Amino acid sequence: MMALACALVCAILLLVDFITKTFAEAYDVFTNYFLGLVKLDYEPNYGMMLGIANTSPGWVMDLVTVLTGFMIVGIGVLFFTAFKRNKPAQVCLAVIEAGAIGNFVDRVCLGYVRDFISIKKVWFIPGYICNVADIYIMVGAIVLIFIILFIGKSAVFPITKKWREEGKKEDELRAAAKKEKAARKAEKRNQKK
Repeated sequence: MMALACALVCAILLLVDFITKTFAEAYDVFTNYFLGLVKLDYEPNYGMMLGIANTSPGWVMDLVTVLTGFMIVGIGVLFFTAFKRNKPAQVCLAVIEAGAIGNFVDRVCLGYVRDFISIKKVWFIPGYICNVADIYIMVGAIVLIFIILFIGKSAVFPITKKWREEGKKEDELRAAAKKEKAARKAEKRNQKK
């Protein structure tokens, strides 16, 4: 059931990404910076996320395309293995997957990614150009890291006492099961002698 819900989330976000990219490319919107920081400014991106290495040779785009393909497969594997019992993490993976697929389709079908959200350079923070898929990837990754670190009984640093206690009990059960398994192996070895 959760896999179906996450697939639906991924499909909806992917649709939004494709619609916004198509609109930006068709109308090539140029506006003033919104709040002095962000404007719509269509630009094909032949490099990496956030317009990094946009003027790089073609092999960089090929490499990024291959790595994105591996990322898409890896996210699917993580969804059904490492995070199969962590619903918030699965939702984050679905969001990241939507962004990765959106940019992968652009790279494969067009040979570039359609970027259109221009973020102005502010103080020491460099300016970037991105698209909705890039935002999915960044936000999904940040929230996923937060979940891994703090949310749930299997978190690195669980923030609630209940999660810490549940995690401790699971660790104790795992340790007991491991000891029992080792004792059975030792017993079998002794019986063979």
